[in-house]
Amino acid sequence: MSPRRTIASLIASCAVAASLLYVAPGALQVSRADVASHLDHIDRAGQRQEMFYVYSAAMQRVIPLQVLTASDTSVPRPTLYLLNGASGGTDITNWYSRTDIVPFFWNKNVNVVTPVGGEFSYYTDWQQDDPKLGRNRWETFLTRELPPIIDAALRTSGMNAIAGVSMSATSALDLISAAPEVYSAVAAYSGCASTSDPAGRAYIRLVLARGDADPKNMWGPDDDPAWRAHDAVLNADSLRGKAIYLSSGTGLPGPAEELGARSTPDQVITKANQMVLGGMIEAATNSCTHQLADHLAALNIPAQVDFRPTGTHTWAYWQQDLHNSWPLLASALGVE
Repeated sequence: MSPRRTIASLIASCAVAASLLYVAPGALQVSRADVASHLDHIDRAGQRQEMFYVYSAAMQRVIPLQVLTASDTSVPRPTLYLLNGASGGTDITNWYSRTDIVPFFWNKNVNVVTPVGGEFSYYTDWQQDDPKLGRNRWETFLTRELPPIIDAALRTSGMNAIAGVSMSATSALDLISAAPEVYSAVAAYSGCASTSDPAGRAYIRLVLARGDADPKNMWGPDDDPAWRAHDAVLNADSLRGKAIYLSSGTGLPGPAEELGARSTPDQVITKANQMVLGGMIEAATNSCTHQLADHLAALNIPAQVDFRPTGTHTWAYWQQDLHNSWPLLASALGVE
């Protein structure tokens, strides 16, 4: 069986196994068609952890963002835009609930900005409003609307990096390609960079099915040029000159899948489900990541690539990926 057919088979199996519910959009719906994008208000202003609410003119609604400011703000500091996975951070599967993001960045001189919302959107500009997901113009928001607002509000250095996990790993690679003048570095944890081959499209359909969304509303039918335009493998040369970090496990059980001596029956079932479903998904993203890494190498584009010998599609490994990628991102941003 060919590698692409293997990936497609794994993704098809994931689609059968997955039975996740759609989470309602967490952004604040408003109607301000004639108002420019702006910072609407801040909760906990002046604290290290703040909530920004930014009005997006492109999406005509207010987007919440979790903001962790730099340790030392006596001089301008850079910004890391850290994207959540398929849920957009609207449930407990997010960077703040599942990782040590706050203590890890607490003594670091970087602002960390994480949107809350954009579930199942691939953080891209959709061609059509979707009956389930509404209006998604995330590429516009994350490349043109939001960065100037963050720069002004936090008095940043203007240097930015972007990182994503699972669904948003695909997005992060796409966004830096779309706006190389905005982002100098990218990290993609357990994502699928290809969007235009059968396996890549199957993976995207799996994600969008969780939100009951129509892929045609995102990038049109399969033969629409948009699918190729957003393919990080086909457009890998656009990553030249950027700091790049890629990672994935193999899908085989690793330390995070181990059961304790006193594990309850519910914990055993949860771990078993994670090993099956999470293992299949991670095996698919592993093949996708190899595809991009091999293409970058063929183009003589440097990238730091971490392929773990074990590990399923889960947050314990992505926390470690964030730690492992930080030296590369920090160097690109000019911080220690």
